Amino acid sequence: MRGAGGACVRRPSGAVPPSPFVRRGRPAGAQQDTEVLSSLPRKMGSKQIAQETFDDAVQENITEFEMDPEEAVREAVQQFESQGVDLSNIVKAVRPPASENGQRQKHQILLTLDALGSTVAESDVAELPEQLSAFAAQCKEQLAFRYLAGQNGAYPVVFSACQLASGDRDLLLQAFSTLSALLDGQPDLLDAAGQELLLQTLREQREDAEMTLAGIRCVRHACLKHEQNRQDFVKGGILPLLTGAIIQHGNSADVVRTAASALRIMTFDDDIRVPFGHAHDHAKMIVLENDGLRVLIEAAKAFMDNSGVLSELCATLSRLSVRNEFCQEIVDLGGLNFMVTLLADCMDHPDVVKQVLSAIRAVAGNDDVKDAIVDAGGTDLIVLAISHHLGNPQICEQGCAALCMLALRKPENCSVIMEGGGALAALQAMKAHPQEVAVQAFLFLLGRAEWGWAPSNPACAIFLQDQINHLHGKKFAPGFS
Repeated sequence: MRGAGGACVRRPSGAVPPSPFVRRGRPAGAQQDTEVLSSLPRKMGSKQIAQETFDDAVQENITEFEMDPEEAVREAVQQFESQGVDLSNIVKAVRPPASENGQRQKHQILLTLDALGSTVAESDVAELPEQLSAFAAQCKEQLAFRYLAGQNGAYPVVFSACQLASGDRDLLLQAFSTLSALLDGQPDLLDAAGQELLLQTLREQREDAEMTLAGIRCVRHACLKHEQNRQDFVKGGILPLLTGAIIQHGNSADVVRTAASALRIMTFDDDIRVPFGHAHDHAKMIVLENDGLRVLIEAAKAFMDNSGVLSELCATLSRLSVRNEFCQEIVDLGGLNFMVTLLADCMDHPDVVKQVLSAIRAVAGNDDVKDAIVDAGGTDLIVLAISHHLGNPQICEQGCAALCMLALRKPENCSVIMEGGGALAALQAMKAHPQEVAVQAFLFLLGRAEWGWAPSNPACAIFLQDQINHLHGKKFAPGFS
């Protein structure tokens, strides 16, 4: 924008910018791009732009409105975000201006990728470690960097680097580390050849703890939020490789934690592109065909002083508690005693507490296990966890949910919960988190369970109803109608 005298006029920060979806003029011969990227991972309902569109806006702020580079980037971010554009996958940096012949310059991540590509093309094994290290470091900085690299052919280059490094253990470790960094948040990049390379390496190098860890990390990133990759890996035999890694390297905290996490991801149903996943089937395969429950519980015995590993194992056990008999098997194998002990010993570690409560909630789906949890003193520990972490909505949610499960169809457990202060703890959680729908919902479910045995203790029902009415300022009937 220019004033009457031809001088540049700075656009006010609050001014409405041109729509980012209307193309500005481009140099002759410049490559056409897609302005709205339908394939880009995005927040629900958000708009997307291409990296080139953002770079053009930044350059316009510099050349036409005389902003310094940092201010130009901030202004561009503000412009697009004010129009509801998701910039999570956009590199928010100044790209060098086009050269005199009109050729566009590249962001640093793409320059590093070009250097790696040249090294791979020339089969320069001596130079490869340095190039892999530089590229991996930039990929780990932020998703926007690795997304831009992925959109510009990074995966074939890194896969070729893995093949080139296949005869050198240390170099292959570095190549797998780079592949893992690239796949983080972009599982679509992995192809069938990459899957087979990972499976083959895990089979052939199963005695090598470092190689196993590097391979599993790649598998984990490739399967998160990607149902087809999960199914392909399961068909390729990944489940026995993961349980086998936990057994073979049971003294390695990193291997056990990462393998347990990968097993858990195989039971996820988190790919919004797929209407029906195989999460339940995979959980059954882990338990029935690979003795997963025993493997995980036995692994826990070696890490009773490592809260990180124990938290991961508990999280995985909760995902495997999908059938009545599986819940009972966890108790029979000593898993319940392990959980109760862990909850008591790690009460000051919120991440561990949350995962243990989730696991207790899961196994309490079995009515016989409910009794075992109560007999083991689980209700008192759950109440203590809620009270101790009253400011943590996730712990309050899981704690209230666990109490709900213990009270469901078990009037005798309701009495134990009430006498142990469970109702009061749940009400305190409800009051502390009035905007947390899950916490509120589980408190009402707990109230319904308590009201279900009101004839045996009407004072309890009256107390709960009065407290809930007081908190919400309105009258709720016992039936929640």
